[in-house]
Amino acid sequence: MKKILLVEDDNFIIDIYITKLKEVGFSVQSAVNGEDALAKIKQSKPDLVLLDIVLPQVTGFEFLQEIKSMPELKNVPVIVLSNLGQKKEVEKGLSLGAAKYLIKAHYTPTEVVEEIRAVLNKNK
Repeated sequence: MKKILLVEDDNFIIDIYITKLKEVGFSVQSAVNGEDALAKIKQSKPDLVLLDIVLPQVTGFEFLQEIKSMPELKNVPVIVLSNLGQKKEVEKGLSLGAAKYLIKAHYTPTEVVEEIRAVLNKNK
């Protein structure tokens, strides 16, 4: 069973994605801020991170930069799932090492699952 770390500070979105991801067979752990996410990724080494950008304490960009600088975590694929959809933000996320940058409003949970599967299959 593939492990997903969901980094999101909105409880409603957390509930939706945990339900959907478990429904299709993923193991899911969530973190509500970047600091919590850093602790959990070091501890559990997930197969993929689903990352929001707007987070309290440590932003998604800072989290992404941090894990991509760590040899033991740099190969964990990260999909950004954010409401920040300006070209500059998308480019920043991808340049920091995100495998994909998805804008929340443009994807249903089912479509996000398809994107997760595509990234996991590419990184086999």
